[in-house]
Amino acid sequence: MTVSGTRGRNGAEAEALCPYRLVLEHVTSRWGVLVLIELLEGSRRFSELRRAIDRVGRISEKMLTQTLQTLERDGLVHRDAKPVIPPRVDYSLTGLGREAAQQVRALAQWTHERLGEVEKARADYDEARELRSRAS
Repeated sequence: MTVSGTRGRNGAEAEALCPYRLVLEHVTSRWGVLVLIELLEGSRRFSELRRAIDRVGRISEKMLTQTLQTLERDGLVHRDAKPVIPPRVDYSLTGLGREAAQQVRALAQWTHERLGEVEKARADYDEARELRSRAS
């Protein structure tokens, strides 16, 4: 999860340049969105979260771990490691994470509801562009 256009810079430099953009990228990343929306349903163990996300798209263990760590660092996800054998770790949203997840879910719902209009706009644009290129 890296900020677009910050290749070659370390995380601290990127964060200092545009801190809100970095958080926005974490929240709206492909996996960040899915993790936040899934955790709105309640606390999940790692394997439960992975199975739920896999229904939408395949996420590797490494990517899920990185996403959870990033969201935890941003104060959006709480990691609760219980000292039992075998170890049990639950993930849940913090208050801040719940706010972010509700906003992301609203955007996802809007996208789902308006997809037909977006697809029509794309087709209209592509058709007009094709006509312009033929005329040139």
